[in-house]
Amino acid sequence: MVTSDRVRLGVVGAGLVAQTVHLPILLARRDLFEVAAICDLSPGTLEAVGEGCGVASNRRYRTAADLLAAGGIDALAVLTSGSHGATCAAAAEARLPVFCEKPLAYTLAEADAVATAAPRLAVGYMKLYDPAFQRAQAIVTERPPPRSIEITVLHPPPQVQLRHVRLVRPDDLSEQTRAALDADAETLLGQALGPAPPLLRQLYAWNLLGTVVHDLALVRAIVGDPVRCDHVDVWPDDSLPQSLSILCLLPGDVRLSIRVHYLDGYPAYREEFRVHDELGTIELVFPSPYLLHAPTDLTVVDGANGDTRTTRFRSTVEAFEEELLAFHRLVVHGEPTAAGLAEGRADIVTCQRIVRKLAELRGLPIGGEATAGTEPAAYD
Repeated sequence: MVTSDRVRLGVVGAGLVAQTVHLPILLARRDLFEVAAICDLSPGTLEAVGEGCGVASNRRYRTAADLLAAGGIDALAVLTSGSHGATCAAAAEARLPVFCEKPLAYTLAEADAVATAAPRLAVGYMKLYDPAFQRAQAIVTERPPPRSIEITVLHPPPQVQLRHVRLVRPDDLSEQTRAALDADAETLLGQALGPAPPLLRQLYAWNLLGTVVHDLALVRAIVGDPVRCDHVDVWPDDSLPQSLSILCLLPGDVRLSIRVHYLDGYPAYREEFRVHDELGTIELVFPSPYLLHAPTDLTVVDGANGDTRTTRFRSTVEAFEEELLAFHRLVVHGEPTAAGLAEGRADIVTCQRIVRKLAELRGLPIGGEATAGTEPAAYD
């Protein structure tokens, strides 16, 4: 039970996204949040980050289970890598509101297990809270229906995006712990994709659930979820990093194109999101997610009256902060957030369809949930 507007938050995972984004914001908003407990599998990370956040030594835990068992929190933030299904389910069973970084889970079974606990859950699709995107979303509703949505992501390696931060990243996980994490992930990927080879597992877990879900969330807010995946390609075949191309059909006969290029030498992250209709183009350009308060640019090109009119808008409001403020409203006032359990599950369905399409095109084995023809669920 939350007894005041200041939420006592337990934080699961003190790695990259926690250190670069969430914890700095939480510490800056001490009026609304207290980092009351923290856990991480890395002893060095746990102690260094816990100390930096002012978390008492007896409130630093190695596992989420230990943190939840200790109590003394109003809500949980799950910021680890990989699947978050089991931790979200445990928190929901403890009747705690949950903020979950993407992805919600690797499997539909995990998402459905979370649903049985009737959670108050927010999924971390921060771009939905960007004022530039929200303005673009409003503009779309005032114009003719979209003809197509085209997305391009230029993705340099992490070290390029993280030059401005000093991360605590000790290499102190035991081989036994690493092996257990890998085994758990492989078990879940087997449930999702059956005998799919490494190419498909990598595509699903890292490229799709790790990156593309952000774009799927934006597309859903504009038009809706894809109803069919028409084509998928990954190239080059003989070297890393690769590029990814996805073509889908959206509701209303709208076409979706997503291209993600992982480029070792590209100088800076760039994400372009364009909606084309018979009047013109609505374009958003997003910066690296690790640069807090970096601008998002919105450009609208309109030719309705035979003349070209270009309107520009720039927002430096931090979308991650707006997302956490929305989670605070969920915890304290019960207000729904822009993305929750149903949206997280819908993206698992879409990502499984995309992997299945690539398997079909290349004659690769696949099974599990991806071949079951599952549809997005309507949770109450």
